[in-house]
Amino acid sequence: MVRWSADGLVAVTGASGRLGSRLAFRLAAEGARQRLVVRDPAQAPRLADGRRLPECEIAVADGYADADAMRAAFHGVRTVFLVSARESADRVALHTATIDAAVAAGVERLVYTSFVGAAPDATFTFARDHWHTEQHLAAVAERSGLRTTVLRDNLYHHALTMFVGDDGVIRGPAGDGRVASVSHDDVADVATAVILDERPRRHDGATYEVTGPQALTLAEVAATLAEASGRDVTYHAESEQEAYESRAGYGAEPFEVAGWVTSYTAIAAGELAHVSDDVSRLVGRPARSLAQWLDDYPAEWANLRR
Repeated sequence: MVRWSADGLVAVTGASGRLGSRLAFRLAAEGARQRLVVRDPAQAPRLADGRRLPECEIAVADGYADADAMRAAFHGVRTVFLVSARESADRVALHTATIDAAVAAGVERLVYTSFVGAAPDATFTFARDHWHTEQHLAAVAERSGLRTTVLRDNLYHHALTMFVGDDGVIRGPAGDGRVASVSHDDVADVATAVILDERPRRHDGATYEVTGPQALTLAEVAATLAEASGRDVTYHAESEQEAYESRAGYGAEPFEVAGWVTSYTAIAAGELAHVSDDVSRLVGRPARSLAQWLDDYPAEWANLRR
């Protein structure tokens, strides 16, 4: 059983997003003092009556590239929760600059959201960004004494709902590969357990693989989405060439299209199939399956009910 300790100021980056906002509410519920780092103060998470979360400060920074604002946001902070930046050509540079800003501000501990299978040769090209970030984080920790924990998340359940096209078809070169997708809420629960554990040093240097409780093929994902939504949802297995051709007209940059396509080929390669017990070990309950998440959070997949 995890026992909580709300000692020290916690900075939550990306606090207006799906993951950061969930963590902010959990930390507030446990009485933690926190500083929410956002681009727009109006988008910071608030209580239902519009009031700020208790024991909560707001810091404004125009993204991770705003090094001065990030250092100011981290001043006096003991722990930083670093939500990975949106995919971009300079994503690794944004991550490393933010890590460096945390060290310059005197932060003692940083928890980073990475991706399962992060490696220099990962099939999923965006997972390579996470590997390079992890390498920088490890190097900084070695020379500065920064205490670090890495949460390697699988694809989110919500992301799978966004794979469905307007015609109800999931198209991609995933073959019969499997994905152990996870909910944002389970990741937020793991982050809460790591950040507020009264024995925090047992997480120092740890890398956790945060997955759902089962690995599904995309055909099974489609069937699960169809049952929950009452809509006809199917999976069409494209070839890799077909996938690039079908996305060529979107006007996206090549690195972005490569990320889209390789999220499927990584599934085909088996790189997203491993089911970890880290959620249950750290949180004390099983992770939510895709079907459970669909049942518990209907507002999260309203895009399917058309």
